[in-house]
Amino acid sequence: MVRRCHRRFDRLLSYCLAPHGVKNGFWYYLRVLWIRDGVTQKYLSDMANVSENTTVSMVAAMEHSGFVERRRDDADRRKIIVTLTDKGRRAERQLIGNVGEINDIATRGIDQTELDACARVLTRMSENLAAEWERLQAGSRETR
Repeated sequence: MVRRCHRRFDRLLSYCLAPHGVKNGFWYYLRVLWIRDGVTQKYLSDMANVSENTTVSMVAAMEHSGFVERRRDDADRRKIIVTLTDKGRRAERQLIGNVGEINDIATRGIDQTELDACARVLTRMSENLAAEWERLQAGSRETR
């Protein structure tokens, strides 16, 4: 049920983003950058909960589309810093309201107490899954 709901959110999100040249995958990174600009690709991966390999290719596509710029960190040349361009900053003003409407549509007719309970349950499920993932990763590191 969560996956089906997510896919339907994604479909509407694509519809809202497409006229602005923003791909669905860009959205998750742009949201991070709108909150905190000038971060490493590793930070973007962590905040978007996406593998670093995926982030590298997505950031390259975002750079090609003019939403971000990449540069080497002055202090640590191994790190790549990602910053918004003017186009990337303008996208926030253009999109945030439209995307907020998707949440309004999704929650229409649902009592706030039900929404709060749903958020608590999903948060707990996410935490349980993250803890299990960490346990599995720790086990695989021990066997190496």
